[in-house]
Amino acid sequence: MSDTERSATQRERGEAGSVVAEQPQGVPALTIAGLEAWYGESHILHGVDLTVERGEVVTLLGRNGAGRTTTLRAIMGLTGRRTGSVRIGDRETIGLPTHRIAHCGVGYCPEERGIFSSLSCEENLNLPPMVGSPKAAMSLDEIYEMFPNLKERRTSQGTRLSGGEQQMLAVARILRTGANLLLLDEISEGLAPVIVQALARMILTLKSRGYTVVMVEQNFRFAAPLADRFYVMEHGRIVERFVARELESKMPVLHELLGV
Repeated sequence: MSDTERSATQRERGEAGSVVAEQPQGVPALTIAGLEAWYGESHILHGVDLTVERGEVVTLLGRNGAGRTTTLRAIMGLTGRRTGSVRIGDRETIGLPTHRIAHCGVGYCPEERGIFSSLSCEENLNLPPMVGSPKAAMSLDEIYEMFPNLKERRTSQGTRLSGGEQQMLAVARILRTGANLLLLDEISEGLAPVIVQALARMILTLKSRGYTVVMVEQNFRFAAPLADRFYVMEHGRIVERFVARELESKMPVLHELLGV
């Protein structure tokens, strides 16, 4: 799809730029029930249940090793084995291979980023195929408006980008695919405050446009003002769940579970 075609689809969104209509009305964007996951013989997830409504930002909290990243990988079918139910919209995906799950409109940004170092920034952005709705796919102009750093560095090779620029590129790349359910793994980790602030603004912009975001975050200060709801994981299970307005009252529990 050319940028001209992408831009035309943007106009079809309407003034709010919402992509919510691409998902079935009245059906959550993501519904997980009884999810179990293994790496080889290691049993990591033990009956995870969670629901993400359309247009929500949901954060998975927990200490390292709690099972948060494995939850994202299990949604994508990237664990050795998984059982239970993972519904993307109204479609059951537990038996689907990863490439077919992606074509349900799911974009996954792993912690390791996966930038193609031999390609330029713009070549990385032009590489991903369309996996979701063209109406949800951002044009290069929209990406560069959201991330001015990437426009300045568009001809630079991936190896010459800073860590923060690489993280911006990793997230921007999935926004080119038409995915409207975004799985983001530790996108703020190890980055300078100015980059973290830019990523926070990006999350709020995506939310305003109707994207659905599931974040795994260790940086509680980054995640707290962005999320609509929180799930806390421990030993591969959901042990606490609450909405944003309950955050203050839940701080004693979070201190105990996370040490925040």
